[in-house]
Amino acid sequence: MATVSPSWAYTLQLPHDPRAPGIARVTLRALLTAHGLDELAPTAELLAGELLANAHRHTCGPYALRVRPMESGRLRVAVWDSDPRVPAGFRDGEPYGPPPVDAERGRGLQIVRACADAVGVSVLRELGASKGGKLLWAECPVK
Repeated sequence: MATVSPSWAYTLQLPHDPRAPGIARVTLRALLTAHGLDELAPTAELLAGELLANAHRHTCGPYALRVRPMESGRLRVAVWDSDPRVPAGFRDGEPYGPPPVDAERGRGLQIVRACADAVGVSVLRELGASKGGKLLWAECPVK
């Protein structure tokens, strides 16, 4: 069983470039391998890939991948972007079901919810040097 001590966290700043999500997934796999968490790579990459694709598709500016272990024994994969609007799949109290059968989009956040132990969002206010926006996150268990 891999441990997550000592504490660590990574943030990868990404430009608004169509290659950025792929680069982030490769980087994520490398950092999980470096920390002995290879078994988490498929799930963590899927979660990150969906969140990164949404950030790229629905925003115009840069975004960032953040990865860190949680005290709860989970790995948190999060994506920050500068748009404070929360997608329907992450809003509290709103029904979120499957898209229509003939829809060409709209399944990514459903996949995230199905594969993660927990999901959430933090809307960030602009404070001083802080850029504001939002942070969407998903967690998977460290085995």
